[in-house]
Amino acid sequence: MTTDNARPGPPVTSPTIVLLTLAHRIETELGAALAPLGLTVSRLGLLGHIAHVPGASFSDLARMSGITVQSVHTAVKALSVAGLVRDNTARAGSASTIEITDEGARLLKEATNVVAGLDARLFGPDADPVQRQIGDAVRAAFGARS
Repeated sequence: MTTDNARPGPPVTSPTIVLLTLAHRIETELGAALAPLGLTVSRLGLLGHIAHVPGASFSDLARMSGITVQSVHTAVKALSVAGLVRDNTARAGSASTIEITDEGARLLKEATNVVAGLDARLFGPDADPVQRQIGDAVRAAFGARS
């Protein structure tokens, strides 16, 4: 009977698992950073889509956000009650004209600054070297500036 006391080698590095782990950390930290603004990650995304895609329908917003049309209606209603967007729908069944308000634009700018701060902390010059490389790769792949 032979006993092999050799330790197994390190696990194979899975980009999927590494990125999911990092994404979870980013989403958690972003959620915490947005909370004082009264925003969630999902609502920030929806507010950004409304601001940057004029004339987007509820269906368009659902596709862009990866949520159901019903969830978009609920979120837009909450954003509207908060004074961040205006839903100029004339009547049920008609095309929607959803637009960001001045207060929504102000809050979106503030949230964008929060995201930039998180980007700098997680992917900037003082970040973990591996995370810096990931940030550089994302910026290079999407043509974004640092």
